[in-house]
Amino acid sequence: MLSTGALQGCVLSPLLFTLLTHDCAAIHSSNHIIKFADDTTMVGLISKNDESAYKEDVQHLTAWCKVNSLSLNVDKTKEMVVDFRRAQSDHSPLFIDGSPVEIVKSTKFLGVHLAENLTWSLNTISTSKKAQQRLYFLWRLRKAHLPPPILTMFYRGTIKSVLSSCITA
Repeated sequence: MLSTGALQGCVLSPLLFTLLTHDCAAIHSSNHIIKFADDTTMVGLISKNDESAYKEDVQHLTAWCKVNSLSLNVDKTKEMVVDFRRAQSDHSPLFIDGSPVEIVKSTKFLGVHLAENLTWSLNTISTSKKAQQRLYFLWRLRKAHLPPPILTMFYRGTIKSVLSSCITA
């Protein structure tokens, strides 16, 4: 449950979250705040090793949460650094309310597995495993002699939807 009283899973919760967070925005143009349902993600571009704008926006977001009576769960907060420079430098640790933010090599964003090297390997493996598990159930349903229209409906709803997720027409 959000501390604002919007129940998790409630039909109105995404709308309430959108209304509540309409004024939540990054200060610097090099950073972007992405809001979806009840999740918020900050994407920052750090150039010339100057992390000050990024860290300032993180602190601004933290302060915004406090002012709006929203709790920021530092344990669920992760930082992923994507750096393709030949001579990579260490990034100073990020702290929120005195607690360090965990740096991860990969994360899941809106159902898509992202890796720091921006390859699709993790996402492809995850998607194929999920589809393979569901194909097994389709095979079991076929062995149980379910009619083809039911098998087709199962395929479209549980397998095709996984394989075609994140594909736009």
